[in-house]
Amino acid sequence: MSDELPRPPWQMDWTAEAHQEFEHMPADAKKLILAARAELVTALDPYYRGVDADASLPHWITVRPLASTSPGGPHIADLAGGRGWLIFTFIRRHAEPQITVTDAFWA
Repeated sequence: MSDELPRPPWQMDWTAEAHQEFEHMPADAKKLILAARAELVTALDPYYRGVDADASLPHWITVRPLASTSPGGPHIADLAGGRGWLIFTFIRRHAEPQITVTDAFWA
């Protein structure tokens, strides 16, 4: 085992409720959600911390803390100008870092 920190791609898991919401979305929404998932699991820092850290993201996705008072807590990935979102947490464990989606929504 190496002392080197893990790097992407990260694991992503969904709560049962979030996955059920995803399953009931229209096909175009699922396509955007899966594209957002691909961006998150391959990012060096899925929280996109820092000035202009999310500049590399497609124009239809923005990532920000769910609460400005908790920058290390849950984050929201706003999709298509607020038409949908994913709320997720990123736990950078040494053995198995993981992103967990706790809410998925599409209007």
